[in-house]
Amino acid sequence: MRWLVRKRVLLLLLIGLIGVLFLNSNWIARMMYPIQFKEDISASASNYGVDPHLIAAIIRTETNYSTGQVSKKGALGLMQIMPDTADWIIKQADFSNVTRDMLQNRPDVSIEVGAWYLQSLHKQFNQNSIAVIAAYNAGPGNVRKWLDSGRWDGRLDTADQIPYGETRHYVQRVIYYYNKYKDLYPVI
Repeated sequence: MRWLVRKRVLLLLLIGLIGVLFLNSNWIARMMYPIQFKEDISASASNYGVDPHLIAAIIRTETNYSTGQVSKKGALGLMQIMPDTADWIIKQADFSNVTRDMLQNRPDVSIEVGAWYLQSLHKQFNQNSIAVIAAYNAGPGNVRKWLDSGRWDGRLDTADQIPYGETRHYVQRVIYYYNKYKDLYPVI
């Protein structure tokens, strides 16, 4: 008789747990897709008129919020800015107090520089966010060539035509995380 009571209690607990999981799926999803450095993302997004969900999605794709990262190619920080690009941004944006070392070790600086760069790419590509994401990965010169030659038209539904496989997958990943973040965090 005791085993029957234990089975029923365990069954009720299991049903309760499953119910909680389904009813609070946003809670679980937020655990699976957290956003760190929200204040920095929000401030930098506001400073440069960039969608904070896009910044968060790029950080998730680039480093999964892991600080101090340096890629095999030498990209620095949370947003994985290449050193030459970082030097150009620092000069163009007049970030006279920013160094490459700060990009790697200070998330707030990496996010600020990355947000400025995204704003610059949005201007270069007429606010086409898909082309901006591709340019963030492959470089604006490459994306400009693809668009000007007709190899790619800059749309998400034709992203399979992006000449670089890495960039095709990068665009898809960033958009996936962007959509997740928009659903889970309406306001950042």
